[in-house]
Order: sequence, then structure tokens, then C-alpha cells
Amino acid sequence: MMCVALAGCQAVPAEGPLASAINADGGKSGSEVGRQNAAIYEVVDVDNRSAQLVSQYVGSALKRRFGIGGGGVGRAVIGVGDVLKITIFEAGADGLFSTQDSKQTSLDVVVQPDGQAAIPYVGLVRFSGKTLEEARQAILAALKSKAVEPDVIVNSVNTASRNVTVSGAVGKSAQVPLSLIGEHITDVIAKAGGPVAQPYESYVTLVRNGRTGTALLKSIIENPSENIYVQPGDQVFVTRDPRTFTLLGAVKQNARVEFGANDLNLLEAVALGGGGNDSAVNARGYFLFRYEEPDIIAALIGNARFNQMLAKGMKADKMGRYPLVYRFDMSKPDSLIVGQTFPIKSRDVIYAARHNAVDFNKFLSIVSGPLSVVTQGVVVGNTLR
Repeated sequence: MMCVALAGCQAVPAEGPLASAINADGGKSGSEVGRQNAAIYEVVDVDNRSAQLVSQYVGSALKRRFGIGGGGVGRAVIGVGDVLKITIFEAGADGLFSTQDSKQTSLDVVVQPDGQAAIPYVGLVRFSGKTLEEARQAILAALKSKAVEPDVIVNSVNTASRNVTVSGAVGKSAQVPLSLIGEHITDVIAKAGGPVAQPYESYVTLVRNGRTGTALLKSIIENPSENIYVQPGDQVFVTRDPRTFTLLGAVKQNARVEFGANDLNLLEAVALGGGGNDSAVNARGYFLFRYEEPDIIAALIGNARFNQMLAKGMKADKMGRYPLVYRFDMSKPDSLIVGQTFPIKSRDVIYAARHNAVDFNKFLSIVSGPLSVVTQGVVVGNTLR
């Protein structure tokens, strides 16, 4: 009868998998678990070391995507559409650009789509791709044999080619002109009126030359290496997306919950759902499901094991992260310390597995109904006799 009862427990209504099922499928391919297209994940125990490693990890989404510093400031060069003020000086009063009253002439030119602009007595001069000094030297060289001891000054009036577009959840969407010293992401966002939401719920997406990178504004502020330089033609889009996590299983409230704070740890997240259900939860069966950064996975399980998982068919999401399940044992006293240092990330799923005894009790309640009817029938029969 005990064997029948244990087998029956597998068929009773349930709100999710048992801890044993999650543990059993961890690290196995679809063919090994009997489901060809099953998602492949690894299970990692959370202890003091792993919690510290995850909490100290510095996200580098933008730096990895666009290079350290975002390519740096680079050379500030003239581009198509730029407006330049060119001032030509001559030593003599009867030169090409001088008179008795003035020994200088100022010209406003616009760099044409072919990268050139016309200068009187010089002709077409290529400006695109040159610095202001290089443009000055080019004009000066062309005037040496034509003007009287000429000198030239070239200034930028409008730098249409050095604009960055900032839009989305900012004070005022704008095209921000870049200065010669260069601007970081936070600089151009500030020039567009700043974010309309808190940094911990504002995401910044940078688009450059067909590549896209997204990072939390809070991470960009806290990690200077993520506050990369923007480049001419970049598009910066700020999105307000309140960070949320999902609580499921043997907790008092299954729900999607907003962080509502700058940071959130595991214990705080479970508490936001009312804590575990004492009559049902398996204290050794708290799990956190997450798509994790490959650097963290390699540090937790080792490169060799990570490569094995990839060979089995572990798939990344569109951000290049891989499925990982963190396992917490809340029956241990130090879990209350470890849980304080383990950070929750947006879109995490926290699942509290039910205790095995819950399914056994459900099974007994199911079979006890028919048995009680039979028992009552036997009693009634005996009474009639």
C-alpha cells in the first residue's frame, strides 16, 4: 500500500515541480530527461562564496559591446552638413581678400554631401574627415601663391555631423551636439533634460553602427567603466521599465512584484510575498531561475563544465545570457546571512517548492473519500443485519 501511495503522489494536482524534479533535471540534455526540446539549465548551490561572487560582479554590457571607453573621444573632425566660419587675413591692403578698410574677410561655408565646399580663388576644398587645423592648413597652402602673406582661421558654427540623438523617457528629446572634449552617456542624457524615472528603473539603450547595447542607468552611474563615450551619430534611448520579479510556489502570495527600491536581496524578495507557507514549503527547496551572464556561470561552475553544458545544447537568450537555477537551503542558519548578500535582478523567478508530505496528504485526502463511503456502507450493511 505504501508503494501505491508513493506512486499516486506523482499524479495528484500540484502547483509546480518538486525540488527533487528540479534537481534531477539540472545539467541534463533534452534526451536525458526524455523531452527532446526541454530547456537545459544548470543548478548551483548558493553559499557565501557564490553569493559574494554574484553580488560583486560588475555588469559590463555596454563596455563589452562597444569596447572599453566606447572607443574613447577620438579625433574631432569636420563632417557633412557642418557650417564653418573661415576668416582669411592678408598683410597687404590690395589683396584678394583685403581692402583699405579691412585686411580680413569672413566666409560661411556648408560642407556638402561630397565632403567639399568652395572657397573663392581656391576652388573646392575637401573638409570632411579633417580637423579644423588640417582644414586651415589646406586653405593656407592653396592661398600661398595667390594672396599677400595670407593667414587663415577656421571655426565651427554648427556641427550637424557631431550630433547624438537622445530620446525616450527623458525631460526633452533632443539632438545633442558633441563638444571637442567628448561626452559620456550620462552627459548627453543630462543635456536632454535627464531621466524622468529613478535610475534603478531606467534602462539605457545605445545604438551604434548596427550594434545595440542595453544597461540599467543605475549600473552606468555606479560603474564608471559603463559610462562610455558616445560617438557622432549614436542614438541613445532611455526606457522606464520598473524592475520586477515573480514569486511562485509554496509562498503566501504568488505574484509579480515591483522592486520599489534601489536594491533588493533574496530575503527581502521572499518577504514581499508574505514569506513561505509554513504548512507547505520545503525549506531546502527555494530556487531562483535566471538568465545569467556567461562570465558568472563560468566562475561558478568552471569553464570545463560550462563548455559541457553548451555542448549539450544550452541556449542563450537575445542578450547572450544562459539559464541558471540557484538553489537555497533555508533550513541552515547561515542562509539568513547568505540571503542578504544575494542580489535579485529584474525578471527573476523565485520558486518555493512544496514539501513531499504535501502531495502525500493530498493523495490521502483523495483516496480517503471513496474509502469512507465504502466504510460507511459496510457499517450500514452490518446494522441492517
